[in-house]
Amino acid sequence: MWEHAINPVALSLGPLQIHWYGMMYMVGFGAAWWLGNRRAAQPGSGWSEQQVSDLIFWGAVGVILGGRMGYVVFYHFDYFLQDPLWLFAIWEGGMSFHGGFLGVLAALAIFAKKYQKSFFDIGDFVAPLIPIGLGAGRLGNFIGGELWGKATDQTWGVIFPAAGDGLARHPSQLYQMFLEGFVLFSVLWFFSAKPRPRMAVSGLFLTLYGVFRIAVETLREPDPQLGYLAFNAITMGQVLSLPMVICGVVFLTLAYRKAS
Repeated sequence: MWEHAINPVALSLGPLQIHWYGMMYMVGFGAAWWLGNRRAAQPGSGWSEQQVSDLIFWGAVGVILGGRMGYVVFYHFDYFLQDPLWLFAIWEGGMSFHGGFLGVLAALAIFAKKYQKSFFDIGDFVAPLIPIGLGAGRLGNFIGGELWGKATDQTWGVIFPAAGDGLARHPSQLYQMFLEGFVLFSVLWFFSAKPRPRMAVSGLFLTLYGVFRIAVETLREPDPQLGYLAFNAITMGQVLSLPMVICGVVFLTLAYRKAS
């Protein structure tokens, strides 16, 4: 066991502080752009470098706006009711994956209309580009000493000073980094390397992410302002991930039924 003592600030320039978590967003967007261009360069991809750049731009806007709005609505709606302007207080932190995901869906719809592409063709193209950013974000959570897991007596337990109780806890951020980042990327990248029916790659992304998130949430402390939503076990993250699993299974089923 060891005590977390990593400085969340990567660089200080006078009053300006650059946090590791913010830098992880840049890593995620940069990786998506690079991987997207690799995929677009393949013969017959139907994608140009300009389209990839536009896709990443709109995706980034969707992630940031949707992530903030999702955090406010899903996790701190009481704050918003008291002070609607708190929605714009992004310097106080707070982003939601599920909100960012909805923001990306809206961005993809705009992109699809602009370039006259199928929404699911875009989804299948972009799905393998996302996990690197997810993994980087979870690493940023770990470095920032936030979103820690439940208490554990395992030798790899980490004491997070911000928890304020001195207990060793599961580094659930690293579990999510491994599953949502490394495993999800590896599966999707190799799965999408061969032609697949429309919706199949998107469906696999939704299914695996939802399953991974629901599983790791069992070892993660619930958000203190919400606690458990039911049965002293169900978290908001699990509730929001379940529809992803259902939709993913439906998309995979429809994809291969149509293909056959």
